[in-house]
Amino acid sequence: MLNISPGFTLRTFLTSLSLLLLASCQTTYYKTMEQFGYHKRDILVDRVEGVRDAQVEAKEQFQSALEQFSSVVNFEGGDLEAVYNQLNDEFQESEEKAEAVRNHIASVENVAEALFEEWEEELGQYNNPSLRRSSEQKLTQTRSHYDKLIRAMKRAEAKIEPVLATFRDQVLYLKHNLNARAIAALQGELNTIETDVNQLIQEMEAAINEANAFIKTLES
Repeated sequence: MLNISPGFTLRTFLTSLSLLLLASCQTTYYKTMEQFGYHKRDILVDRVEGVRDAQVEAKEQFQSALEQFSSVVNFEGGDLEAVYNQLNDEFQESEEKAEAVRNHIASVENVAEALFEEWEEELGQYNNPSLRRSSEQKLTQTRSHYDKLIRAMKRAEAKIEPVLATFRDQVLYLKHNLNARAIAALQGELNTIETDVNQLIQEMEAAINEANAFIKTLES
């Protein structure tokens, strides 16, 4: 049995249990979670919060990477290799944050699909027509809110790889061309990268807002 200490959060609990059940199927995972009092609705809220938090971190990281790239193209002397290493570190961190966002979105889709399937099946178990209609209406509303949320998340996710690809190109180019001429060649890319990163940040902020709105609908 898991030893649950005071202050043991749902996020920590879910992470720990996920590791324990890594080899088992999702059905077993959800059934086990229900035995601990956490239903698919609770898990969905937690995972949406996870995506939101991952997007906040990714947004901040891409802003940091853009600032580092700006400092590179405005390089005025010093240790060019050190500047390159800093940019490469920012790029590597950006890739990690992007992967975290992708994984969190996949986890949300998984539990949402399971929740809606279960909800749909349980509609047939009602004897009271009024209660059934009310539950069906709530299901329709929740699905509508979820569809809006996942579209926003996917739009933001779609903006990530093009930005990463551009940063990847710049890092690779500098790796083999650590000289002033290489820096000059990258200066013309700054405006494009700024535009792409700003668009990505806008989409992420929209997805973060949708996540907060969706969480409120499930908790109300």
